[in-house]
Amino acid sequence: PGGIIQLVEDPPGPPVRATVLAEVHGPDNERLADLAHRIADAFKQTYDMAEVWASVPFDVTEYQIRVKREKAALAGVDPAQVTQAVARLLRGETLAQAHPAGARNPVPVRLQLPRESQVGLDALLALPLRAASGALVPLSELVRVERGVIDKPLFTKDLMPVSYVFGDVAAGGQTADSPLYGLFGIRPQIASAAARPEFGALGEYWIRQPADPFREYAIKWDGEWQITYETFRDMGAAYAVGLILIYLLVVAQFRSYLTPLVIMAPIPLTIIGVMPGHALLGAPFTATSMIGMIALAGIIVRNSILLVDFIDLQVARGMSFKQAVVESAAVRAQPIALTGLAAMIGAFFILDDPIFNGLAISLIFGIFVSTLLTLVVIPVLYYAVNRRRFASPSPATP
Repeated sequence: PGGIIQLVEDPPGPPVRATVLAEVHGPDNERLADLAHRIADAFKQTYDMAEVWASVPFDVTEYQIRVKREKAALAGVDPAQVTQAVARLLRGETLAQAHPAGARNPVPVRLQLPRESQVGLDALLALPLRAASGALVPLSELVRVERGVIDKPLFTKDLMPVSYVFGDVAAGGQTADSPLYGLFGIRPQIASAAARPEFGALGEYWIRQPADPFREYAIKWDGEWQITYETFRDMGAAYAVGLILIYLLVVAQFRSYLTPLVIMAPIPLTIIGVMPGHALLGAPFTATSMIGMIALAGIIVRNSILLVDFIDLQVARGMSFKQAVVESAAVRAQPIALTGLAAMIGAFFILDDPIFNGLAISLIFGIFVSTLLTLVVIPVLYYAVNRRRFASPSPATP
């Protein structure tokens, strides 16, 4: 009714979260948009990066068709008639409702031009309208066309202006294993793309937001990297808490502050089996791999307790300390190996699972290597720490 028609070229689709995400912060919206597009170009120049998208779109042309009310009145054409005619031409018009036999819902009957005839402003302006006198008047004589740029969306995060650059990884590329490969591949490209005086020294943040985005242009890496960091941070905290609890329990059992350290010494040895196991099978180290390492800590401590407890029992029965250390590995080797083998066989059933294969690899290779090393490391360490305490007294001189 107002006599204004807007024709907007179709912009790209909305942004979606992706593997690699850069939050671009800065004080000026125009320069921020320019920086976001430069970073998007750096994404595109990085190997294995695909589906790159910036939240700040390029300029989208907008045409506003405004009715010349004086000329329309002289020609006897109502401004609302112009709006309706253009709407019918572009969107079509429903004339009736058909009720086919067997159909539950009516089918609209629409009158609409073919899609190829709807393209082009010249064809639209040549649309004839019938005036009150019966004469046909072209639309171009009744309207004026104003060309502009459509308003761009403005994004904020924590009440701060921000633009996003999204990037996904190509299937089968090395960046598919971890977002860090993509990030380290992009960073040199960004350094050269953003090397402009108006941007200054580009800040880079990994685990926290920029302290003052109104003073500098900065990038905050987000996306899968942020999820990976938070996951392994929480897993690491759980791992540390588990080790502390294990230490306290062993202290309560053996009433010593040094013996638990000896018992827990083989825990780092699990890395010798876990990391080469992932490399051997070409599997990434995931959150489930970390869960496997946490489980391995309990398994290793159990094996160590069996050895230390056997040594203490044999010494209490009168056996020499050195002989008890030697027999501990020989006598306890079979039950330790059988329990470890049972756990490894159980892990084989989830080895081909796309999510829990990291857990299986950690258990299989970690138990295999740590069991072998525990049978050697624990007796040797326990003997080295306690040999003076259990040493036989020297004979008295006459």
